[in-house]
Amino acid sequence: MPRHKGLVDDASYVTVHLKNPSCGDDMRVQTKIEADVITDIHHDGSGCSICCASASMMAELVKGEHIEQAQAKKKAFYQMVSGQGIDEELLADAISLQGVAKLPPRIKCATLGWKAFEQTLSVDTVEYDEGVTRIDE
Repeated sequence: MPRHKGLVDDASYVTVHLKNPSCGDDMRVQTKIEADVITDIHHDGSGCSICCASASMMAELVKGEHIEQAQAKKKAFYQMVSGQGIDEELLADAISLQGVAKLPPRIKCATLGWKAFEQTLSVDTVEYDEGVTRIDE
């Protein structure tokens, strides 16, 4: 069962939309950050099971974390799917995706949600009527 799936209509969230044109994965990630803590995160999109499962696990791993700890988890995930080692303590259930390292074309699928999350942390804050949004098509 996907965790944290479904977007919210709330201007206090940062939303990033990314697509993987090589396979059709399409993912939106929203984060709400207060005092450098990821207080809430949501994702929604369509794509392969690796993409969707990875986004769900990512949201579970980073919600409630300080930005620095969330970035450490992101780095550990990227290292794992690149075959550069596994930090089971940081990655918890996400270690189930370690086999992606043996399937190079699927690394983009596994990291799409993580990349969108990463970009929500670096979006220059510009207020729009609908909230803070950056769309990378």
